[in-house]
Amino acid sequence: MDKKDTSGRLFSDKDIQTFIGQFLRYGVLTACVTAIIGGVIYLYHHGLEAIPDYATFRGEPDSFTTLSGIWKGVLAGSSIEIIQLGVVFLIATPVLRIVLSLFSFAVEKDKLYVCITLIVLCVILFSMFSGMKI
Repeated sequence: MDKKDTSGRLFSDKDIQTFIGQFLRYGVLTACVTAIIGGVIYLYHHGLEAIPDYATFRGEPDSFTTLSGIWKGVLAGSSIEIIQLGVVFLIATPVLRIVLSLFSFAVEKDKLYVCITLIVLCVILFSMFSGMKI
């Protein structure tokens, strides 16, 4: 049986907002749990090592800074890449929230907010993928 509100829509605004709120909660929770699991594994393997020399700068390898490198490291069981995956989840959560809001406004046929949300999404994606800080 379909759930319809009084306007004849399949989902009400409250249903969509509740879903987006739950999505944010579970996204942040997933990010935290993933990072904590990676941190525990890291401390188990490296907790008793000497403090590294921070006087010399060493850039991070691609395995820490690219999605494919992070994924390969996670599949290999690398603790640092598991922590990085938690960070990726944390970054992806609000971006996906904007996508869900875009869907919500499209369902409501609210053209103004669809345009505004699309602009915000484009600015965020441009900033993330071009390396520019706006």
